[in-house]
Amino acid sequence: MTALNPSTEDFSALLDETYGGSEMQEGTVVKGTVIAFEKDLAVIDVGLKVEGRVPMKEFGAKARDGEMKIGDVVEVYLERVENALGEAVLSRDKARREESWIRLEASFEKGEKVTGQIFNQVKGGFTVDLDGAVAFLPRSQVDIRPVRDVGPLMHTPQPFQILKMDKRRGNIVVSRRVVLEETRAEQRSELVQSLEEGQVVEGVVKNITDYGAFVDLGGIDGLLHVTDIAWRRINHPSEVLSIGQTVKVQIVRVNRETHRISLGMKQLEADPWESIEAKYPVNARFTGRVTNITDYGAFVELEPGIEGLIHVSEMSWTKKNIHPGKIVATSQEVEIMVLEVDPVKRRISLGLKQTLQNPWEAFAEKFPTGTAMEGEVKNKTEFGLFIGLEGDVDGMVHLSDLDWNRPGEVVIEEFKKGDMVKAVVLDVDVDKERISLGIKQLEGDPFDTAASGDVRKGAVVTCEILEVKDTGLEVKLADSDLTAFIRRADLSRDRFEQRPERFSVGEKVDARITQFEKKTRRISLSIKALEIAEEKEAVAQYGSTDAGASLGDILGAALKAQQEHDEE
Repeated sequence: MTALNPSTEDFSALLDETYGGSEMQEGTVVKGTVIAFEKDLAVIDVGLKVEGRVPMKEFGAKARDGEMKIGDVVEVYLERVENALGEAVLSRDKARREESWIRLEASFEKGEKVTGQIFNQVKGGFTVDLDGAVAFLPRSQVDIRPVRDVGPLMHTPQPFQILKMDKRRGNIVVSRRVVLEETRAEQRSELVQSLEEGQVVEGVVKNITDYGAFVDLGGIDGLLHVTDIAWRRINHPSEVLSIGQTVKVQIVRVNRETHRISLGMKQLEADPWESIEAKYPVNARFTGRVTNITDYGAFVELEPGIEGLIHVSEMSWTKKNIHPGKIVATSQEVEIMVLEVDPVKRRISLGLKQTLQNPWEAFAEKFPTGTAMEGEVKNKTEFGLFIGLEGDVDGMVHLSDLDWNRPGEVVIEEFKKGDMVKAVVLDVDVDKERISLGIKQLEGDPFDTAASGDVRKGAVVTCEILEVKDTGLEVKLADSDLTAFIRRADLSRDRFEQRPERFSVGEKVDARITQFEKKTRRISLSIKALEIAEEKEAVAQYGSTDAGASLGDILGAALKAQQEHDEE
């Protein structure tokens, strides 16, 4: 009974013996033997006492070429041990994909490159066959720069770098760009090491910017700055270069760490600044062409590669605070004078106005001091009038030179802008570019006229009262334009009579000149001094203290005598 009814353990052992102790599981790659061919199918025995059928096309070139034969051992993917027909479900494609995944995972972990072929275009990129495994290649990872036509890259074995793998989802993301960048970096490093400063090489203009051009030196780019293209001024690199142009350049600087290379074209030509001082001596005149105009001046090209600056202050003798563009124009031929040469800073200072006669010198020659002339009032200021003169220069009439007697602040109100006035040239300062004019000098100085007559210190004059003030009297000397002021203390010998209010405007009084200074134009008058002088004279003529006459008697007699004299 025991032999006829084996235990569970005996049955399990018998099953293992029947299937050869196989540990094969569904969803794995197993080895099988080709036992027959049926049309386009290969019958594979995977050792499970069951057989599976695999389409011949899944075996690829080996099946197409007839090299596959009975007895060959092949690897297939076991999807199920037994289907409804009692056969194993096998797949050669899935086996190959599984093998590829294993190899790709190993390469991904090591950071190694893998080989694949781009075989289809999908949304956002392309699909790549990695020996059975399908990967996604984003469009941004195809090349270093955007590629318009991917046709030449299709179905061509090439290296890729795996960026991401997810076996559970069956996703693989690869990049061709990473491989190219690594290759390019290696080439750049080798090329940079081979370059030396001063070396002359050829390159192709790859890109042009406002500040220069990038030149491809055969795998690495160098910057040709706009200032190193030519010795002359270049506003934009496109004036000289074009994309795709082959140029000969010199290596100016090489940074082997950052792989930055500075290039130069002008260094291949002779430096025009050598011996510049001898070629363009100071004060020499030359003709040049205006190349650029700025707010502070204009640049003039004297020869290719040599430019000088005419500062705005050296453009015109008379036009101040004006934009240079209103004096010269771009491309205009101008005559200039060399003012300064600095070969170290590579600068030449030029002057435009120095080629023309100084208008102040011309004015001084034509209108010497004392010359009377006419001009238009250009401006009124708090200190005088500016008069427009011949030669586009201005002269100034100071407040003190408007009138001999009246205050300038009052007289200037009689003038307005645009009036034509006559004036006398008082002084011309060529260095300071100043012309002093006078209007009052057109008439004779009343001080000179008065001094030539009887007006002098100690003289007695008759005055007409112009104004009565608390501090004294403003008076005008008779028969002249001179005015003077009699102080309150000088109104009378008697303190009680030193009252300005006892006088009235228009009244005439006699006074003695106590001060007459032509230099300071000052006249001082005193009624008090006149009374004292008359008293002394009366004492001398009509009596003395020794005769017993009182001062009243003497003055009375003197006044009577004076009255009789006046009547006669």
